[in-house]
Amino acid sequence: MNLLNADLHCHSVVSDGTLEPEALARRAHANGVELWALTDHDEVDGQQRAAAAAQDLGLDYLSGCEISVSFAGVTVHIVGLGFDAGDAALRAGLAATRGGRDARAREMSEGLARVGIRNAFEGALKYAGNPALIARTHFARHLVDTGVCSDTNEVFRNYLTEGKPGYVPHRWAALGDAVRWITGAGGMAVIAHPGRYRFTPTEEYALFSEFVAHGGRGVEVVTGSHTSAEYAKYADMALEFDLLASRGSDFHSPGESHTDLGTLPDLPGQLTPVWSALQDRIQRA
Repeated sequence: MNLLNADLHCHSVVSDGTLEPEALARRAHANGVELWALTDHDEVDGQQRAAAAAQDLGLDYLSGCEISVSFAGVTVHIVGLGFDAGDAALRAGLAATRGGRDARAREMSEGLARVGIRNAFEGALKYAGNPALIARTHFARHLVDTGVCSDTNEVFRNYLTEGKPGYVPHRWAALGDAVRWITGAGGMAVIAHPGRYRFTPTEEYALFSEFVAHGGRGVEVVTGSHTSAEYAKYADMALEFDLLASRGSDFHSPGESHTDLGTLPDLPGQLTPVWSALQDRIQRA
């Protein structure tokens, strides 16, 4: 079961990706993905389209989303898989989480204006398929396309990370709330790309411990931003905390993502994959 080509983390124009859900389904299918999930940030409005496109292609599908939470002063992402996308409590929680994005984006624009980059909010908005989900990625695309930076990595380094002119922190959902929204809707909560967070070993251990205490059951081990050493590290942590293992590219765009849908290594054999516990939630083609 670990050899299944599952890609359970990617984004469409409904959040900060550049492809429509249908185009992502076609790309996943063309790349040999056998089980797919669309996991837009704090939003489930692309789920029906994604599931329908997967069905047309003969591709098995799991509902998904990626919820932003604050933990120890850091933004952490929790992926939800296999939930009821119509669940009222989940939808209300996601709407509340999205609510602060507009004000945050306007503050980011003001910070950029102070260093001579004007009208960045209006520029970023053109790249946001869903204006309610305007994010740093949209600002990055605007700054690249207007020649301020050569690529999005340069934008983040120089303008959009902590201590830089366009960085504005945001208070997201609480970890326990996000896990409860997902599990209350019948799904499974998964820590997304843990190698990306700048935690001390003590803080990371606290994240995993609290996540499990709230009912979280999975962790992304093989994901687009992890190194081979991190595959091994988080495989060990999955075993230590008795967590199921997930796999996902975190694909956003053909021009930006260095890991394409369906191209990751297999999960290590000693792990139990998340999809083994979600068989009754898979929408079969």
